[in-house]
Amino acid sequence: MRNLPEIAGQARNDVGLERNDERIFNNLTWKDAEQVILLNDNHLISEAELLFEKIEDEAIEKQLQRLEKIKEENAKNNANAAIAPQKELVSYEDFMKMDLRICQVLEAEKVAKTKKLLKLKVDTGNDIRTIISGIAEYYEPENLLGKKILMLVNLQPKEIKGTLSQGMILMAENSNGELSIVSPDKEVGNGGMVK
Repeated sequence: MRNLPEIAGQARNDVGLERNDERIFNNLTWKDAEQVILLNDNHLISEAELLFEKIEDEAIEKQLQRLEKIKEENAKNNANAAIAPQKELVSYEDFMKMDLRICQVLEAEKVAKTKKLLKLKVDTGNDIRTIISGIAEYYEPENLLGKKILMLVNLQPKEIKGTLSQGMILMAENSNGELSIVSPDKEVGNGGMVK
């Protein structure tokens, strides 16, 4: 593909314009086109060549596909760049100490005077518990009612904003830092264990 200076040079040659005075060509402006005479009377113009190649639809489609592939690769690379490195290894015994269960949200409300916290009542299959979770930016309370969630039920209880939180909801995080509930893709009863 040629650049504009090359094309301008070809156009000058096609009209038979000699570039014998650099000062004229380097200092011409569009306004000079009305006053400066560069061609003499009876000047012969040579047979012109095409200045620009015609771009066929196939070539455009090929470039669009190439750009789409680059876009997909960039998105893939950006997503991979955002993935956190693996944490240190834990023993099987340590993993087995965690009691992960499928629970169901029975009630949900925003925690007063906070932006991120929701107060949930959940059915663990064994009992009804209160959980404080920092997911208010991603879920409206009414959209959580009846939802099945993955929960760590044997986490040491902790008081948060005056309420004892008895477990932790496990969430997935995307490359933008947005949280998403992890749910089973088939029907699992409340208290169903994750192994």
